[in-house]
Amino acid sequence: MNSFSIPLPKEFNFEHHLTHLKRSPKELLHTCVEDEVFKLIAINDNKILFKIKCIDKSHLLITILNKKINESTKSELEKYILEWFDLDKDIRPFYTLAAKDKFLKPVIQKFYGYRIVGQPDLFESLVWAVIGQQINLSFAYTMKQRLVEGFGERLEFKEKIYYMFPKPERIASVTHDDLLPLQFSRQKSKYAIGIAEAFVSGQISKDKINDLPWDEALNELIKIKGVGQWTANYALLRTFRYPNAFPLGDAGINNAIKKILNLDRRPTTEEVIKYFKKYKGWEAYATLYLWKMI
Repeated sequence: MNSFSIPLPKEFNFEHHLTHLKRSPKELLHTCVEDEVFKLIAINDNKILFKIKCIDKSHLLITILNKKINESTKSELEKYILEWFDLDKDIRPFYTLAAKDKFLKPVIQKFYGYRIVGQPDLFESLVWAVIGQQINLSFAYTMKQRLVEGFGERLEFKEKIYYMFPKPERIASVTHDDLLPLQFSRQKSKYAIGIAEAFVSGQISKDKINDLPWDEALNELIKIKGVGQWTANYALLRTFRYPNAFPLGDAGINNAIKKILNLDRRPTTEEVIKYFKKYKGWEAYATLYLWKMI
């Protein structure tokens, strides 16, 4: 078996997701070539290189490029893709709510079918959130590129190199002096290594978080040094797709709310929370489209 298809819900637009995936030329964890996406992941310690193409807007065609896979591996890969594009969530209730919001309604209409592009790897999600703290997106991608090139696993296929995010064991083995040349601050290197050590020690794992209620999951994540409310909620949104997770204090959210409320200042925490009350249970998707608004 080297190809299979995944049916798509009506509320899915592959073009919007391609735009998101193409937002930085420095991205190494997937490669977009015209209307196809190439990605390398590990399943049961096997490196699986695959490509995704949307066919007739009705299904995704998945082609495994570097080996034939069995039914078990196919099932794990399909699960990964469902998580990656949040395909198993019915987002129609959110659209019903947003249709009553004069600010989000036009954004929904413009980007209809856009879903949360996730990060199924919890370690990647947490480290990426730490990398992006208090710097612009372009520089964050530069730092991630250096980290992946320096410590990530790779596969060469048809004279092109494909990368995976570094494993926790690899980052737990490095020192601050290894990360400082990548322009990690000493604090960010400390946090990244600490997060890796938490995974290696078993303090945290995706399986441990997976079935917890949102508040318990949040509390478990913020026990890790360097993981605050924003970082934890970002991971809960991107990795676990908790519908009520949103990174309070996020600059993008603040700018969107500032525009909506026509403020000449940054909105207060209370003002942001008040706006999100209308999206109770759908805060993650409200966040997604507020980001699109700006």
